[in-house]
Amino acid sequence: MAAPKLDLLQGTLDLLILRTLANGPKHGWSISERIQQISKDVLQVNQGSLYPALHRLEHQGWIEAEWGISELGRRARFYDLTKTGRKQLEIEAEQWSRLTRAIGRVLEMA
Repeated sequence: MAAPKLDLLQGTLDLLILRTLANGPKHGWSISERIQQISKDVLQVNQGSLYPALHRLEHQGWIEAEWGISELGRRARFYDLTKTGRKQLEIEAEQWSRLTRAIGRVLEMA
């Protein structure tokens, strides 16, 4: 029996996108596929969540986009981290670590 898919906490998607783009530019579908692959199919990012998040990150100046050709020969927007986005990734990752440690402490309560 397959494990159920998990809904992402608000704000977590931004962190996952930034981390995925830290390895280089990707188009939207590729970002979604990479997150699903790395999470071993536990996390699935639907287009209805992904593209608004990409637009939000672009508006904040954390990513930039340019048109290119995908591996399937189709025109696609490729997203890449900006310098500000790399700094934000560090901040978001540290905040995530603090949050998960705190939750872990609560779950370990006797």
